[in-house]
Amino acid sequence: MTKEVKRHEKDTGSPEYQISLFTEKIKRLTSHLKKNKHDFHSRRGLLKMVAKRRSLMGYLLKKDEKSYKKLIKKLGLKG
Repeated sequence: MTKEVKRHEKDTGSPEYQISLFTEKIKRLTSHLKKNKHDFHSRRGLLKMVAKRRSLMGYLLKKDEKSYKKLIKKLGLKG
């Protein structure tokens, strides 16, 4: 999924790419936490990732609303 949102071949810093990367990590960690309910350290990391993704999404919404809406649709997130 991250390859589809890259602006160019070596893109690692664009908000679109970072949001996509966090989304993949969040999905992976969520499935881990479903199996390991008492892994509180990973739960804290998950919450930090969700907060970071939310702030990046807010930034992207302010800077480029069109790109934000396209990314939300592609990742299947709520806006």
